[in-house]
Amino acid sequence: MSRQDIPNLDLSHIAGPDHADADLHYEALGTLASQLGRSMAMHRHDQFFQVHYVLEGMVRVQLEDGLYRLRGPMVFLTPPAFLHAFVTDDDADGHVLTVRPQSLWPMPHDDTVWPASGAQIAPVCLSIGALEGEHADEARRMDQLFDLLRREHAGWRPGRDQSLLLLARLIFISLLRLSSQALGSPPPCREELQLFQQFSALMEARFREHWTLSRYAAELGIGEQRLNEVCRRMTGKPPKRLINDRLMQEARRLLLYSGQAVSQVGYALGFDDPAYFGRFFLRQADESPGSYRARMAGAPGRRAAGPGPADAG
Repeated sequence: MSRQDIPNLDLSHIAGPDHADADLHYEALGTLASQLGRSMAMHRHDQFFQVHYVLEGMVRVQLEDGLYRLRGPMVFLTPPAFLHAFVTDDDADGHVLTVRPQSLWPMPHDDTVWPASGAQIAPVCLSIGALEGEHADEARRMDQLFDLLRREHAGWRPGRDQSLLLLARLIFISLLRLSSQALGSPPPCREELQLFQQFSALMEARFREHWTLSRYAAELGIGEQRLNEVCRRMTGKPPKRLINDRLMQEARRLLLYSGQAVSQVGYALGFDDPAYFGRFFLRQADESPGSYRARMAGAPGRRAAGPGPADAG
């Protein structure tokens, strides 16, 4: 499996087509989870940095070969093109900042903090609660900056775009100051890591075809029990849950941004019967596809696609 087999998500996947060319995007973690789900399979972002600042709740993160299991407050930084996956608890909330490298560079070069280019930045995972002294002070400053970013993003005052970019730069300076406190991670079993990455790539290619677990396992050359063990060890979830999470992630994206009728969304996801898709969505989300679309269309600041023809469910 090559890195190119891992999905490359751009801003249109995260924020919708209206934001595809934006330099910066902010979203509350809880809001983003309601759109994309709590489980993000292995992926990468070739064109931007992403920062997850989780204030509360348990988080499992994989950054390349590093595995972390932390309770908030915690933060992890994913530079462009680095592979990552994560799962958050249902009660986890916080901030997600997505920004293009060209918005952060060029900046005055300072070898002590700010590198000459974003290519020199590695992934960072920090436990905020474990910081002490000046590092704890810097973390409090970063927390205040994220709150300012949230409030600035929610309003439309003059100079908003410039203010957001300046706040993003200040947040990155705080992160780079704190990067010396980044957590190490226990090295995962290389065989299990490779199996999980192979499963992730296979799931991405086949989730619309509704393969059975036995077929996934056979394709990987392992038994179902082994597949279950690997997925649980890496994410805390069984493989069936990961597949359903991926289906729901794509269902939410299509409902929000495609403008297709609910029945068309179901067909696009491999459901032969629109009623079965509706029941599947209801079981996973405790609301129907149509109700989800209507609720998200009415959310503040959210421009979801309107109902398609003969929309129902």
